[in-house]
Amino acid sequence: MRAITSRRLLIASFALAIGLAGCASGGGGGGGGGGGNPNQLTNEALQPVITGDAYQAIQRMRPRWLQSRGGNSANVFVDGAERQGGLQVLRGLPVADIEEMLYMSASEATTRYGTGHPNGLILIMTKR
Repeated sequence: MRAITSRRLLIASFALAIGLAGCASGGGGGGGGGGGNPNQLTNEALQPVITGDAYQAIQRMRPRWLQSRGGNSANVFVDGAERQGGLQVLRGLPVADIEEMLYMSASEATTRYGTGHPNGLILIMTKR
């Protein structure tokens, strides 16, 4: 009888340890782009600033994206095409038209779009 109780206790302890390890490595839940990924803003996460423009939304929710590095700022791509004008392009994009915004580091942007993005890239996908 004592051996069965010890075995059950061992199995229960092992199951608890596996369960806790799974919870600890879960990655934080993602949940639509609001707080899960600091490099992403989805339409759902943008709802609190729906009346503003893309610049205002980023300034409020992800100000790190707007920081200049060495006097330059991130490049801006809208629907996969580069837009000239730097961060001022963001002022002409209403939040209501945006499906998702992503920030890519210099290495990510270079891998995806080639050279010329030493300060990263803000990629905006519109609803159109």
